[in-house]
Amino acid sequence: MAEYVVEFGRDGGRVEPDGRLDAPAFHRNHEPLWAALAKHLAGRSGDVVEVGSGTGQHVVYFARHTPDLVWWPSDLNQRHVKSIEAWRVHSGLTNIRSPLRIDLSDPDWCPEMRNGQGPSDLSAVFCANVIHIAPWSVAEGLFAGAGRYLRSDGELFLYGPFKRDGKHTALSNAVFDTSLREGNPEWGVRDLGDVETLARGVGFRLIDTIEMPANNLTLVFARG
Repeated sequence: MAEYVVEFGRDGGRVEPDGRLDAPAFHRNHEPLWAALAKHLAGRSGDVVEVGSGTGQHVVYFARHTPDLVWWPSDLNQRHVKSIEAWRVHSGLTNIRSPLRIDLSDPDWCPEMRNGQGPSDLSAVFCANVIHIAPWSVAEGLFAGAGRYLRSDGELFLYGPFKRDGKHTALSNAVFDTSLREGNPEWGVRDLGDVETLARGVGFRLIDTIEMPANNLTLVFARG
């Protein structure tokens, strides 16, 4: 069974001498993603955790636009962690912390979230293109951790393809879903209703659904 849909650095992409990896998707979606986040993050301060940061390019772009927020990138893949740290150093930005190794299948995420070495004022969690390329337990752990660590006015941002009422929103998503499930039957495009149910179980509600390019959505959850 496939472990990763794309493991950056082993997909034929460029690798810089310092370990920085380049994701083609970053160049396609960083601007629309920022547009979706901006209206919710404007005026906020505190910490933001990005789970599943991949190459680390997104966190650098977002941090440049939010000097009052401290960004904590993360990934479980060690090659990605090296790239994230290299991008952090290369950026010269002081509001990006070294990457955490967060395992979303564990609702505690990582030791730093509980031992004082991680974020202490968690304003937001951002997760892009993760829960469809992982078992459902990863989605459960994502929401469990967000419910545990986000402050009272915190928000969770979830980006990717989703089904609505059990149906795909585009033929391309249906084809993608089939390919995912053939590689690993525990993976697949998730249904929006199932995600909302999961959110309600930890005290969150869906407050915004933003249509994105390529038949994707950005979902925004808040307490209440």
